[in-house]
This record gives sequence, structure tokens and C-alpha cells, in this order.
Amino acid sequence: MLQKTLGIVLHTLKYKDSSIIADIYTEVSGRASFLVSIPCSRKATVKSVLFQPLALVELEADFRPNATIYKVKEAKSLHPFATIPYDPYKTAIALFLSEFLYRAVREEAENRPLFAYLYHSVIWLDECRSGFANFHLVFLMRLSRFLGLYPNLEDYQRGDYFDLQNACFTPLRPQLHSNYIGPEEASRLTGLMRMNYETMHLFAMNRAERARCLAIMNEFYRLHLPDFPVLKSLEVLKELFD
Repeated sequence: MLQKTLGIVLHTLKYKDSSIIADIYTEVSGRASFLVSIPCSRKATVKSVLFQPLALVELEADFRPNATIYKVKEAKSLHPFATIPYDPYKTAIALFLSEFLYRAVREEAENRPLFAYLYHSVIWLDECRSGFANFHLVFLMRLSRFLGLYPNLEDYQRGDYFDLQNACFTPLRPQLHSNYIGPEEASRLTGLMRMNYETMHLFAMNRAERARCLAIMNEFYRLHLPDFPVLKSLEVLKELFD
């Protein structure tokens, strides 16, 4: 059945000479895979640039029951990027977040609140002119709400440890495992949890501190999501934003 949907591109893989398989988080079906024909002709209506990392697209595809890959009939840009492909910092963030979402978001069912969060976050990043150095950290922290992993801030007391394995704050250092962070870093984490895109520029961090927060969050997700790997784009992001 032909159906239109909005989508956010997570990953693409070249398939034969004139096609790609695109993993896209859609508004109507959650994560899904699509076969996209991209003719070599300059006059072709569907071009590969439409499927860059985190691209926002509008698709018409054949959603057949029990199919694992849906064939795209028509595709167009929903929000042409103004800055993400041309700003090296934003490009690195987009590459990292698309890889992260590709590994973390497996749900193949409609989840409109999650789609709305991803959609508006991507537009915010594209339209923001400055003060976005903490964007990926805030994005990952707030994403954890949608995945059921967000820690309870009401339990936090100054001097607490944060137990990464059990996703909770604790006044005592965990004894049965080493997956925790100490009080100083736990305090920084609570500050990050309270940030949003509008206020994150007020949270000053140097590159080492930001890289450490990113490593902690990557480890947190790795502990809670099955088969979550060490991301290839992680090291690139650690080198940015002095």
C-alpha cells in the first residue's frame, strides 16, 4: 500500500549501481528500511544528497505487510539544510548522532513523541548560529527519556555517586561492580540533565570535560542497550569544541 510519511535519515548503504538502502526513522512506522532508486541522470527527481545524515525527508513508499524493506516511489526534502553540511562542527555532530540513533533506536512501531523530538532537534541544530557546543550532550541526555533510561533527579543529594549500571544516584559507592562515577562528575551530570537547547550555552565546559561527559553517556547507553558498540564517530567528536 502506498503511504506518505516524514522521516529522518539514520544510515545509508549503497545497493547495486543506482540504488541505496536507507534506514530512516519515520513518523508512521518508527524505524524502517527503504530501497531507494537513484538514477545517474542529472534530471532525476531523487538524488543521493537527500539522504545525508539526519536529513529530513518526505517519502511515498510501498508499505507492504510483512516486508522488511519498503520500496520508495517518491522522495523530497522536508527541510533543506542551511548550515549542517557546511559547518564542520555541525557535520561532525550530525554524523555522530545519526550513527548513535542507528545503533540505539530499534523500535519498528509508531512513536510520534520521539519522532517530534528528533525532528525539532535537527531543525534547532541547523538554525542555531552559535553556542551549540553542548548540543550532542543535551540531545543524548534528553533522548534517554524516550528510551526509558532517564535517571530520577529527585533522588540526587550533593555528594552522591551515580550508578551507571542501575541508572540511579546513591550515597554509597557501589561495591558489586565498577560502573559508576564519583560525586564530582555526578554533580556535573545533574547540571547537564537540567539543561535544554536554549540554556546549554550557559554550562561552560572545556574540551576534556565535554569529552568525559560524552564517554560517560556512551558507556551508560552501552550498559543498557543490547549490542550497543563503541561508535566510530565518537573519537572525532571528542576532538572538537575547545
